[in-house]
Amino acid sequence: MYQEKKSGWIKHLDFMLLDLVMQELAFFTAFLLRFKGNWYIENMAYRDGIYERMAVILFMIDIVVVFFTESYTGVLRRNRYQEFTHTVGHCFVVFGGLLIYMYGSRQSLYYSRSMLFMYLGLSIILEYFGRVLLKRFVRKRLIQDVNKSEMLLICERSNVDQCVRELAHNKYTEFKVSGIAVVDEDMVGQEIQGIPVVASADSLMEYIRTNVVDEVFIDGNTRASSEALAVELIEWGITVHIGLVHTDQMIPSRRLETYGNYTVLTGSMNIRNARQLFMKRLMDIVGSLVGLIFTGIAFIIFAPIIKIQSPGPVFYSQERVGRNGRHFRIWKFRSMYPDADKRKAELMEQNEMQGLMFKMENDPRIIPIGHFIRKFSIDELPQFWNILKGDMSLVGTRPPTVDEFEQYKCHHKARLAFRPGLTGMWQVSGRSDITDFEEIVRMDTNYIADWTLGLDIRIIFQTIGVVFTGKGSK
Repeated sequence: MYQEKKSGWIKHLDFMLLDLVMQELAFFTAFLLRFKGNWYIENMAYRDGIYERMAVILFMIDIVVVFFTESYTGVLRRNRYQEFTHTVGHCFVVFGGLLIYMYGSRQSLYYSRSMLFMYLGLSIILEYFGRVLLKRFVRKRLIQDVNKSEMLLICERSNVDQCVRELAHNKYTEFKVSGIAVVDEDMVGQEIQGIPVVASADSLMEYIRTNVVDEVFIDGNTRASSEALAVELIEWGITVHIGLVHTDQMIPSRRLETYGNYTVLTGSMNIRNARQLFMKRLMDIVGSLVGLIFTGIAFIIFAPIIKIQSPGPVFYSQERVGRNGRHFRIWKFRSMYPDADKRKAELMEQNEMQGLMFKMENDPRIIPIGHFIRKFSIDELPQFWNILKGDMSLVGTRPPTVDEFEQYKCHHKARLAFRPGLTGMWQVSGRSDITDFEEIVRMDTNYIADWTLGLDIRIIFQTIGVVFTGKGSK
């Protein structure tokens, strides 16, 4: 899964909202200073709230100015002097819009000129210092490697220096070049401009299978079949950027983008835009907060029963594998005896799943109350904490255990191209009634390829029905 690069006004929505707040703050501060803080009385005395209307008009004018000018182009690269000149220009354009409104509505005589010029000066000061502080925060966040995509460069020895120079040393990108694969020479163990060479042509696929790789950049000058490699990696759930404009139409979900000075054709199983990503995360946050309330209620009811039937912790945690191989710790209400993980090896011969998952009816490791809380998925409730943290999503693909992941074949990794979910296609399609792991992989990859917010909402409603009926659980 690949998040489409932000473009247009939404790319700098944070700066846009900041400017709106600072403009309104400057306006209200100027009014209070001019009329000595007596907002209500003085405002009523000035022709039925004309200043209130102007505050609304100011909001609208600022939005129009942002849409029809390039106020934030290169905002993170500007120095303080450049930012000051851009801020002054933006504030004067907005002020000019207010003057046009006043004269066009024939109300200019009713406004205090000293208040308006005071507003102009305050808007420049507040907006400038607001932008400087926000840029400092954004730059610091972008420089950090947290939440950045892990990118692998694939190129030949003759072009590797240029690729690294163009892509690896820009501090303000949303990706981090974590390794290089040189395909025409074995350079594993060496470093190029501080970036380690982690694979050769022979070890490339194994490295991608066993390590965290979100995106791959393939230099178009490589003599190897870039197109065939790209198609195969996309089938594994990896996002691929090809440094070549023309390529076969087999690559799904294509976007023409720029990385460094390269024009690349980006392909992925599915490409989501910023609006979709925002709505999905908002749905996760709201859903997890509601879910944690039910988790607290379940804790009050079931924690004493769990402790009585099986002395030990109420919660069970386990290391799982999430998006593109990232490890995280998942939380559940404990439904098994404390030695369940150790006893799993003894029961592998009774595994009812065909493939890399373990399911067993009448599992002897389950405590008495465990059958009930597993049937109605009560044991999964603590995972709302994982969702709130961002390790998981409400809807996605179930995260495998570490030992299951280590046995994955390359095409199995495609189901990890999406953030793991509390529920998903498998859960609403029968759960334990499905015993073929390859069928689960097929459903998960189809979900990722066809993902929409509407599909998530449908799965959530289907999950509610499945939970209340206990359908397909063991």
